Amino acid sequence: MGGPKRELPSGMRRQLESASYQGPATFAGCPLLTEPEQLAAWAPDAAVVGAPWDGSTTHRPGARFGPRALRAQAHHPGEFHLDLGLEIFEHLAVVDYGDAICSHGMWEPSRAAIHERVGEVASLGVVPVVIGGDHSITWPAATAVAEHHGFGKVGVVHFDAHADTADSIDGNLASHGTPMRRLIESGAVPGRNFVQVGLRGYWPPADVFDWMGEQGMRWHLMQEVWERGAQAVIQDAIAEALDGAEALYLSVDIDVLDPGFAPGTGTPEPGGMNPADLLRAVREIAMRTNLVAMDVVEVAPPYDWADLTVNNAHRVVLEVLAGLAWKRLPPGHQAGPPRPASA
Repeated sequence: MGGPKRELPSGMRRQLESASYQGPATFAGCPLLTEPEQLAAWAPDAAVVGAPWDGSTTHRPGARFGPRALRAQAHHPGEFHLDLGLEIFEHLAVVDYGDAICSHGMWEPSRAAIHERVGEVASLGVVPVVIGGDHSITWPAATAVAEHHGFGKVGVVHFDAHADTADSIDGNLASHGTPMRRLIESGAVPGRNFVQVGLRGYWPPADVFDWMGEQGMRWHLMQEVWERGAQAVIQDAIAEALDGAEALYLSVDIDVLDPGFAPGTGTPEPGGMNPADLLRAVREIAMRTNLVAMDVVEVAPPYDWADLTVNNAHRVVLEVLAGLAWKRLPPGHQAGPPRPASA
Protein backbone atom coordinates (compact mmCIF):
# COMPACT_ATOMS: atom_id res chain seq x y z
CA MET A 1 0.00 0.00 0.00
CA GLY A 2 2.75 2.45 0.87
CA GLY A 3 5.43 0.94 -1.38
CA PRO A 4 6.99 2.34 -4.53
CA LYS A 5 4.64 3.13 -7.42
CA ARG A 6 6.46 2.00 -10.56
CA GLU A 7 3.74 1.32 -13.10
CA LEU A 8 4.30 2.19 -16.75
CA PRO A 9 1.75 1.92 -19.56
CA SER A 10 2.47 -1.10 -21.75
CA GLY A 11 3.06 1.13 -24.75
CA MET A 12 5.68 3.19 -22.92
CA ARG A 13 7.32 0.03 -21.61
CA ARG A 14 7.56 -1.29 -25.17
CA GLN A 15 9.06 1.98 -26.38
CA LEU A 16 11.69 1.96 -23.66
CA GLU A 17 12.60 -1.68 -24.24
CA SER A 18 13.11 -1.27 -27.98
CA ALA A 19 16.49 -1.09 -29.72
CA SER A 20 18.66 1.84 -28.69
CA TYR A 21 18.01 3.67 -31.96
CA GLN A 22 14.24 3.61 -31.37
CA GLY A 23 11.90 5.10 -28.80
CA PRO A 24 12.57 8.04 -26.46
CA ALA A 25 16.19 8.87 -25.67
CA THR A 26 16.53 8.02 -21.98
CA PHE A 27 19.63 6.61 -20.32
CA ALA A 28 19.75 2.84 -21.02
CA GLY A 29 16.02 2.90 -21.74
CA CYS A 30 15.14 3.76 -18.15
CA PRO A 31 11.77 5.38 -17.38
CA LEU A 32 11.74 9.17 -17.67
CA LEU A 33 10.50 11.11 -14.65
CA THR A 34 10.35 14.90 -14.52
CA GLU A 35 8.66 15.90 -11.26
CA PRO A 36 9.94 15.57 -7.67
CA GLU A 37 6.61 14.02 -6.71
CA GLN A 38 7.09 11.31 -9.35
CA LEU A 39 10.58 10.61 -8.06
CA ALA A 40 9.34 10.27 -4.49
CA ALA A 41 6.51 7.96 -5.53
CA TRP A 42 8.73 5.80 -7.74
CA ALA A 43 11.40 5.50 -5.02
CA PRO A 44 14.19 4.29 -7.31
CA ASP A 45 17.62 3.18 -6.18
CA ALA A 46 19.40 5.55 -8.59
CA ALA A 47 18.41 8.46 -10.84
CA VAL A 48 20.31 9.81 -13.83
CA VAL A 49 20.53 13.62 -14.01
CA GLY A 50 21.96 15.50 -16.98
CA ALA A 51 24.06 18.62 -16.36
CA PRO A 52 24.53 20.10 -19.87
CA TRP A 53 26.91 22.93 -18.99
CA ASP A 54 30.24 23.57 -20.72
CA GLY A 55 30.63 27.31 -20.21
CA SER A 56 33.63 26.74 -17.93
CA THR A 57 35.87 24.95 -20.41
CA THR A 58 39.38 26.25 -21.13
CA HIS A 59 40.04 24.57 -24.50
CA ARG A 60 37.41 22.81 -26.62
CA PRO A 61 33.74 23.29 -25.66
CA GLY A 62 31.09 20.72 -26.54
CA ALA A 63 30.45 18.83 -23.30
CA ARG A 64 27.00 20.44 -23.12
CA PHE A 65 26.03 17.80 -25.68
CA GLY A 66 27.30 14.96 -23.48
CA PRO A 67 24.07 14.13 -21.63
CA ARG A 68 22.05 13.87 -24.82
CA ALA A 69 24.70 11.77 -26.53
CA LEU A 70 24.92 9.33 -23.62
CA ARG A 71 21.18 8.83 -23.91
CA ALA A 72 20.77 8.81 -27.68
CA GLN A 73 24.06 7.77 -29.29
CA ALA A 74 25.44 5.07 -27.00
CA HIS A 75 24.91 1.50 -28.13
CA HIS A 76 22.88 -0.18 -25.39
CA PRO A 77 23.94 -3.85 -25.58
CA GLY A 78 21.64 -5.36 -22.98
CA GLU A 79 21.40 -5.62 -19.21
CA PHE A 80 22.95 -8.98 -18.28
CA HIS A 81 26.37 -8.39 -16.78
CA LEU A 82 28.65 -11.23 -17.86
CA ASP A 83 31.26 -10.87 -15.10
CA LEU A 84 28.72 -10.59 -12.28
CA GLY A 85 26.12 -12.95 -13.70
CA LEU A 86 23.11 -10.70 -13.06
CA GLU A 87 20.45 -8.68 -14.83
CA ILE A 88 21.25 -5.15 -13.70
CA PHE A 89 17.77 -3.66 -13.75
CA GLU A 90 16.12 -6.68 -12.17
CA HIS A 91 17.94 -5.83 -8.94
CA LEU A 92 18.30 -2.07 -9.23
CA ALA A 93 15.49 0.40 -9.95
CA VAL A 94 16.91 3.22 -12.09
CA VAL A 95 15.13 6.17 -13.65
CA ASP A 96 16.16 9.04 -15.88
CA TYR A 97 15.33 12.28 -14.08
CA GLY A 98 15.98 14.52 -17.05
CA ASP A 99 18.29 17.52 -17.04
CA ALA A 100 19.10 20.42 -14.81
CA ILE A 101 18.09 23.29 -17.08
CA CYS A 102 21.25 25.32 -17.63
CA SER A 103 21.32 28.88 -18.95
CA HIS A 104 23.92 29.40 -21.66
CA GLY A 105 26.72 31.70 -20.57
CA MET A 106 25.24 32.15 -17.08
CA TRP A 107 27.10 30.15 -14.43
CA GLU A 108 25.22 31.15 -11.29
CA PRO A 109 21.72 30.13 -12.44
CA SER A 110 23.17 27.01 -14.04
CA ARG A 111 25.03 26.08 -10.85
CA ALA A 112 21.82 26.62 -8.87
CA ALA A 113 19.85 24.42 -11.28
CA ILE A 114 22.36 21.57 -11.01
CA HIS A 115 22.51 21.89 -7.23
CA GLU A 116 18.70 21.83 -6.98
CA ARG A 117 18.20 18.88 -9.34
CA VAL A 118 20.85 16.71 -7.73
CA GLY A 119 19.60 17.73 -4.29
CA GLU A 120 16.10 16.56 -5.14
CA VAL A 121 17.55 13.11 -5.82
CA ALA A 122 19.98 12.90 -2.90
CA SER A 123 17.45 14.17 -0.35
CA LEU A 124 15.32 11.08 -1.02
CA GLY A 125 18.22 8.72 -0.34
CA VAL A 126 18.45 7.95 -4.06
CA VAL A 127 21.89 7.73 -5.72
CA PRO A 128 22.36 10.62 -8.17
CA VAL A 129 24.15 9.61 -11.38
CA VAL A 130 25.13 12.91 -12.96
CA ILE A 131 26.17 13.08 -16.61
CA GLY A 132 27.92 16.26 -17.72
CA GLY A 133 28.84 18.71 -18.88
CA ASP A 134 32.30 19.97 -18.04
CA HIS A 135 33.92 19.24 -14.68
CA SER A 136 32.72 22.44 -13.05
CA ILE A 137 29.36 20.67 -12.55
CA THR A 138 30.94 18.56 -9.81
CA TRP A 139 31.06 21.62 -7.56
CA PRO A 140 27.26 22.02 -7.23
CA ALA A 141 26.54 18.30 -7.61
CA ALA A 142 28.90 17.11 -4.88
CA THR A 143 27.87 20.02 -2.66
CA ALA A 144 24.23 18.91 -2.87
CA VAL A 145 25.23 15.35 -1.98
CA ALA A 146 27.37 16.53 0.95
CA GLU A 147 24.51 18.67 2.24
CA HIS A 148 22.35 15.57 2.49
CA HIS A 149 24.95 13.23 3.99
CA GLY A 150 26.78 15.86 6.02
CA PHE A 151 29.71 18.14 5.25
CA GLY A 152 32.93 16.31 5.99
CA LYS A 153 31.33 12.86 5.81
CA VAL A 154 31.75 12.20 2.09
CA GLY A 155 35.03 11.18 0.47
CA VAL A 156 35.78 11.50 -3.25
CA VAL A 157 37.61 9.24 -5.68
CA HIS A 158 38.35 11.36 -8.72
CA PHE A 159 39.62 9.88 -12.01
CA ASP A 160 41.17 12.53 -14.23
CA ALA A 161 44.20 13.53 -16.25
CA HIS A 162 44.11 16.89 -14.45
CA ALA A 163 43.83 17.76 -10.77
CA ASP A 164 41.24 20.57 -11.23
CA THR A 165 42.50 22.21 -8.05
CA ALA A 166 43.63 25.60 -9.38
CA ASP A 167 42.57 28.67 -7.44
CA SER A 168 41.38 30.29 -10.65
CA ILE A 169 41.90 29.97 -14.39
CA ASP A 170 42.20 33.29 -16.21
CA GLY A 171 40.48 34.89 -13.21
CA ASN A 172 37.58 32.42 -13.30
CA LEU A 173 36.88 30.81 -9.92
CA ALA A 174 34.30 28.52 -11.54
CA SER A 175 36.51 27.10 -14.29
CA HIS A 176 36.47 23.39 -14.98
CA GLY A 177 40.03 23.50 -13.61
CA THR A 178 38.93 24.70 -10.15
CA PRO A 179 35.94 22.68 -8.80
CA MET A 180 37.89 20.42 -6.47
CA ARG A 181 39.45 23.41 -4.71
CA ARG A 182 36.00 24.96 -4.27
CA LEU A 183 34.65 21.74 -2.72
CA ILE A 184 37.55 21.50 -0.26
CA GLU A 185 37.53 25.20 0.62
CA SER A 186 33.79 25.07 1.36
CA GLY A 187 34.21 22.15 3.75
CA ALA A 188 31.91 19.92 1.70
CA VAL A 189 34.70 17.35 1.26
CA PRO A 190 37.77 17.14 3.53
CA GLY A 191 41.05 17.35 1.68
CA ARG A 192 42.33 14.19 3.35
CA ASN A 193 39.39 12.26 1.86
CA PHE A 194 39.88 13.61 -1.65
CA VAL A 195 41.83 11.09 -3.76
CA GLN A 196 42.81 11.48 -7.41
CA VAL A 197 43.79 8.76 -9.88
CA GLY A 198 45.36 9.03 -13.33
CA LEU A 199 46.95 12.49 -13.17
CA ARG A 200 49.57 13.04 -15.87
CA GLY A 201 51.01 15.50 -18.33
CA TYR A 202 52.14 19.04 -17.61
CA TRP A 203 49.53 20.73 -15.41
CA PRO A 204 48.98 21.89 -12.69
CA PRO A 205 52.25 23.52 -11.61
CA ALA A 206 54.15 22.83 -8.40
CA ASP A 207 52.49 25.55 -6.33
CA VAL A 208 49.08 23.92 -6.87
CA PHE A 209 50.48 20.56 -5.73
CA ASP A 210 51.87 22.35 -2.69
CA TRP A 211 48.34 23.55 -1.85
CA MET A 212 46.99 20.04 -2.39
CA GLY A 213 49.55 18.63 0.00
CA GLU A 214 48.66 21.24 2.61
CA GLN A 215 45.04 20.06 2.47
CA GLY A 216 46.06 16.44 3.00
CA MET A 217 44.91 15.39 -0.46
CA ARG A 218 46.19 12.09 -1.86
CA TRP A 219 46.88 11.42 -5.54
CA HIS A 220 48.10 8.55 -7.72
CA LEU A 221 49.83 9.70 -10.87
CA MET A 222 49.47 7.71 -14.07
CA GLN A 223 53.13 6.76 -13.63
CA GLU A 224 52.18 4.94 -10.42
CA VAL A 225 49.25 3.22 -12.12
CA TRP A 226 51.68 2.03 -14.81
CA GLU A 227 54.25 0.85 -12.28
CA ARG A 228 52.00 -0.82 -9.68
CA GLY A 229 48.92 -1.71 -11.72
CA ALA A 230 45.39 -0.37 -11.49
CA GLN A 231 44.12 -2.94 -8.98
CA ALA A 232 46.65 -2.06 -6.31
CA VAL A 233 46.17 1.67 -6.83
CA ILE A 234 42.38 1.45 -6.62
CA GLN A 235 42.50 -0.49 -3.36
CA ASP A 236 44.68 2.26 -1.88
CA ALA A 237 42.44 5.00 -3.26
CA ILE A 238 39.35 3.46 -1.69
CA ALA A 239 41.02 3.14 1.71
CA GLU A 240 42.32 6.72 1.57
CA ALA A 241 39.00 8.26 0.50
CA LEU A 242 37.13 6.45 3.27
CA ASP A 243 39.71 7.10 5.99
CA GLY A 244 37.30 8.81 8.38
CA ALA A 245 34.53 9.36 5.82
CA GLU A 246 31.23 7.48 5.80
CA ALA A 247 30.28 7.60 2.13
CA LEU A 248 31.85 8.02 -1.28
CA TYR A 249 31.31 10.26 -4.30
CA LEU A 250 32.85 9.02 -7.56
CA SER A 251 33.84 11.56 -10.20
CA VAL A 252 35.11 10.39 -13.61
CA ASP A 253 36.50 12.83 -16.13
CA ILE A 254 36.54 10.81 -19.33
CA ASP A 255 39.93 12.31 -20.21
CA VAL A 256 41.43 9.94 -17.63
CA LEU A 257 41.33 7.53 -20.57
CA ASP A 258 44.01 7.77 -23.20
CA PRO A 259 42.64 9.90 -26.07
CA GLY A 260 43.00 6.89 -28.35
CA PHE A 261 40.02 5.50 -26.41
CA ALA A 262 38.29 8.83 -25.71
CA PRO A 263 39.02 11.42 -28.41
CA GLY A 264 35.77 13.28 -27.75
CA THR A 265 36.84 15.44 -24.84
CA GLY A 266 37.87 19.04 -24.32
CA THR A 267 41.43 18.66 -23.00
CA PRO A 268 42.86 15.34 -24.24
CA GLU A 269 46.13 14.19 -22.67
CA PRO A 270 48.05 11.22 -24.13
CA GLY A 271 49.27 8.40 -21.91
CA GLY A 272 46.11 7.63 -19.97
CA MET A 273 44.22 4.62 -18.67
CA ASN A 274 42.62 1.98 -20.85
CA PRO A 275 38.90 1.19 -20.64
CA ALA A 276 39.41 -2.33 -19.29
CA ASP A 277 41.11 -0.97 -16.16
CA LEU A 278 38.78 2.00 -15.69
CA LEU A 279 35.57 -0.01 -16.04
CA ARG A 280 36.70 -2.62 -13.56
CA ALA A 281 37.93 0.07 -11.19
CA VAL A 282 34.61 1.89 -11.00
CA ARG A 283 32.76 -1.41 -10.66
CA GLU A 284 35.00 -2.35 -7.74
CA ILE A 285 34.33 1.00 -6.09
CA ALA A 286 30.57 0.51 -6.45
CA MET A 287 30.73 -3.03 -5.07
CA ARG A 288 33.05 -2.37 -2.13
CA THR A 289 32.05 1.05 -0.79
CA ASN A 290 29.06 3.03 0.39
CA LEU A 291 28.81 4.83 -2.95
CA VAL A 292 26.17 7.56 -2.65
CA ALA A 293 26.68 9.49 -5.91
CA MET A 294 28.72 9.65 -9.09
CA ASP A 295 29.32 11.81 -12.12
CA VAL A 296 30.85 11.31 -15.57
CA VAL A 297 31.99 14.50 -17.24
CA GLU A 298 33.85 16.12 -20.15
CA VAL A 299 32.30 13.98 -22.91
CA ALA A 300 32.35 16.31 -25.93
CA PRO A 301 30.61 14.54 -28.84
CA PRO A 302 31.66 17.07 -31.53
CA TYR A 303 35.23 15.72 -31.27
CA ASP A 304 34.31 12.05 -30.93
CA TRP A 305 34.95 9.39 -33.53
CA ALA A 306 32.60 6.45 -34.05
CA ASP A 307 31.05 7.21 -30.64
CA LEU A 308 34.12 5.78 -28.87
CA THR A 309 34.04 8.31 -26.07
CA VAL A 310 30.27 8.18 -25.69
CA ASN A 311 30.26 4.40 -25.39
CA ASN A 312 33.13 4.32 -22.90
CA ALA A 313 31.40 6.93 -20.72
CA HIS A 314 28.10 5.05 -21.00
CA ARG A 315 29.81 1.85 -19.82
CA VAL A 316 31.37 3.68 -16.86
CA VAL A 317 27.83 4.32 -15.65
CA LEU A 318 26.65 0.79 -16.45
CA GLU A 319 29.55 -0.73 -14.50
CA VAL A 320 28.69 1.38 -11.45
CA LEU A 321 25.02 0.41 -11.72
CA ALA A 322 26.03 -3.24 -12.03
CA GLY A 323 28.12 -2.94 -8.88
CA LEU A 324 25.22 -1.37 -7.00
CA ALA A 325 22.89 -4.12 -8.26
CA TRP A 326 25.33 -6.81 -7.10
CA LYS A 327 25.25 -5.39 -3.57
CA ARG A 328 21.48 -5.83 -3.48
CA LEU A 329 21.64 -9.57 -4.07
CA PRO A 330 20.93 -11.68 -0.98
CA PRO A 331 24.07 -12.90 0.84
CA GLY A 332 25.46 -15.97 -0.86
CA HIS A 333 23.64 -15.29 -4.12
CA GLN A 334 26.42 -13.53 -6.00
CA ALA A 335 26.54 -16.14 -8.74
CA GLY A 336 29.48 -14.74 -10.69
CA PRO A 337 30.08 -15.13 -14.41
CA PRO A 338 28.49 -17.92 -16.44
CA ARG A 339 30.85 -20.87 -16.96
CA PRO A 340 30.96 -23.37 -19.81
CA ALA A 341 29.88 -26.91 -19.02
CA SER A 342 32.80 -29.13 -18.04
CA ALA A 343 33.83 -31.75 -20.57
